[in-house]
Amino acid sequence: MSKEHVLRFGLPKGSLQEATIQKMAKAGFNIQVSSRSYIPYVDDEELEVRLIRAQEISRYVEHGYLDCGITGHDWIVENGSKVHEVGEFLFSKATRQPARWVLAVPENSPIKSVKDLAGKRIATEVVHLTKQFLRKHGVKAEVEFSWGATEVKAHELVDAIVELTETGSSLRANKLRIVETLLASTPRLIANHGAWKDAWKRRKVEQLALLLQGALEAEAKVGLKMNLAEANLPKLLANLPALRNPTISHLSLPGWVAVETIIDERVVRELIPQLKAAGAEGIIEYPLNKVVY
Repeated sequence: MSKEHVLRFGLPKGSLQEATIQKMAKAGFNIQVSSRSYIPYVDDEELEVRLIRAQEISRYVEHGYLDCGITGHDWIVENGSKVHEVGEFLFSKATRQPARWVLAVPENSPIKSVKDLAGKRIATEVVHLTKQFLRKHGVKAEVEFSWGATEVKAHELVDAIVELTETGSSLRANKLRIVETLLASTPRLIANHGAWKDAWKRRKVEQLALLLQGALEAEAKVGLKMNLAEANLPKLLANLPALRNPTISHLSLPGWVAVETIIDERVVRELIPQLKAAGAEGIIEYPLNKVVY
């Protein structure tokens, strides 16, 4: 296979690695990581996968070492990377809400707003983003890079931290209070501008995006099948808006129909008893791999 028909694809190494590989598997791409090789195996000859820290992926995509990759919007902003954003993908480990970079201080700190940071010291991994935030508010403060354990430093070494949080639980556990949110971030599929202009590579990236989005859409939904006396169908459709556009087919048993639909998984527990009360029988709930609109 010629080199121009291979897409170099960067996946985030570290905390998002397992979740990303799972999502890729649901999208139809099986990736295996070996401790003996830095190049993961993928069952697609048109893909070359590299595991790289999310913090670095946007730079490697921008400079063309990678054709595309998945990384957080925060690292694109932090690196100031000039890349093409193909799509947004919510697959956070703890919640489907965006992760947030927040300014946090000890619970007993007198700091109530960003204005109170004048002359103070802040520790964070996103130095550029934090300095941008301070400039926006006209505040001069010292910002130092944190190699880790940032939450601990807030009580002894610095006046405030800028840290990533999904639910805020870790900050609360460390007796820290959120003052302001600097940036909300979600994973993005990004592409090198040169690769995006290449017809074959763009088509391959768009295929990846379509399948990955379909896999993510399917995570929050389930399929439902049931049998129903045709006489009860108008009542069921009138009372259950979730089934407004189901697939309906006639059974071999006269007067009966099969109804099939896709709904949000979170409403199933309320919906199934209603379906039963409306006369539905043989109700089957099943998981979905992909939902493509």
